[in-house]
Parts: sequence; C-alpha cells; structure tokens
Amino acid sequence: MSARGVLYVHSAPAALCPHVEWAVAGVVGVPVKLDWEAQPAAPGTYRAELNWQGAPGTSGAIASALNGWQRLRHEITEEPSPGCDGVRYAYTPTLGVFSAVTSALGEVLVPEARLRNAMERAAAQGVDLAEELDRLTGRAWDEELEPFRYAGDGAPVRWLHAAG
Repeated sequence: MSARGVLYVHSAPAALCPHVEWAVAGVVGVPVKLDWEAQPAAPGTYRAELNWQGAPGTSGAIASALNGWQRLRHEITEEPSPGCDGVRYAYTPTLGVFSAVTSALGEVLVPEARLRNAMERAAAQGVDLAEELDRLTGRAWDEELEPFRYAGDGAPVRWLHAAG
C-alpha cells in the first residue's frame, strides 16, 4: 500500500536546510535534495516543497523527524489511502505542532470525542466554544502560515518515491 503527500518547508535558515534534507532522507530511505528558494515572507530564510510517495504514516514520521526545530516552519500532508485517513501536520516556532485528520478535500475533520470534550470544557470551565473549535481546526496555525504559503505560489514541484 502506498500513500502520497507534500512536505512544505515554509521557512528555514540556511544553516538548517541541509539538516532538513538529511532528516527527510532518513525517513524515506533515499537521498533528498530540495530546491531551496528565498522566502520573501521572512528575509534571510528559505522555502522548499517536496511531493513524496511512501508507506502510510510517512507524514507522521517526517513530522517527528522535524519536530521541535525552533527556527523552522513547515507543513506535511498525507492524502487518504485505503484504510487510512488523510492527515496534516503543521509546525511554527511560536505555536508548536498541530495535527489533524483530513478529508479527501484536505479539510480538517474533528473527531466526535474531541468535539464533546470541547463542549464540556466550554460548559464546565467557561472556555469560549468558538475558541475551542478554532484550536481544534488549527486556525492559529493557518493564520501564522498563510503569508508563507502565498510566498510559495509558482514554486517548482518535485516528486520523491520512498525506497522499499
């Protein structure tokens, strides 16, 4: 079984660029060379995109390999595959990591248990339900990453097939 997805490195300092390539190569099992371009939304940083194909769960493994790199902004998506939901991971230095199940159209899906928990927190702790729903759907991550996404319009696309 095979899954497909995209790694978007929205911003990375030059010193981290080869480390990103090494980390992703360690996950997919083949050498990775990204086409780095200047990131106009954060002068002095670089951006790159990589379309990948590999085993289901590859997006989570890539996210884990890049987790906590404080000067990196990235997103990793994995399309749904037979027996597996789609998934999206996002990371920013200020917000940390966000993960969510996604639909075939890339929309964030919030599981019933998480919705019930949000409603219970709102009722019991006076938490604003709209804010809880924004947290569950990753709104803060989208707002922070949006300027970096626009800066990537027209970027070249490359495909990488994992070994094995």
